[in-house]
Amino acid sequence: MQFSGSVEIAAPRDQVWEFVSDPQKMGACGPGVESVDEIDENKFAAKAKVGVGPINAKFTINAEFVERVAPERAKVRGRGKAPGTAVDGSAEMTLRDGDAEGTTIMDWTADVRFSGMMASLGARLIEGTARKLIGQTFTCVKSKLEG
Repeated sequence: MQFSGSVEIAAPRDQVWEFVSDPQKMGACGPGVESVDEIDENKFAAKAKVGVGPINAKFTINAEFVERVAPERAKVRGRGKAPGTAVDGSAEMTLRDGDAEGTTIMDWTADVRFSGMMASLGARLIEGTARKLIGQTFTCVKSKLEG
């Protein structure tokens, strides 16, 4: 499944970069994220509880930054496992100055693939849940940076 979008944040690009490139800060905005442990400057692990339809799963996710060019772009790749389910994914984001002074536009894409029990629920249900969680994440990021 592929997702993409743009979000305008009323904060300067350096400030947005500092937030979105920090796994602890982004993890705090991830719905269901229970913990984030930084392994080294590019790798981190997270634990998250995610519910899709009738299935709730507790994932252990290992991720790494495969590219970081401050304050312009980053790429992350990750793999997660839960009993009976696995997920592989990658995400990219680019930051650019917004039209209004002191604003930033984040363009992002994500590619996520489930296997196992969650995959059997069907793309429509998974996609709807994913879009809801993505929306909640960006609402949190905006509130932290614009607040």
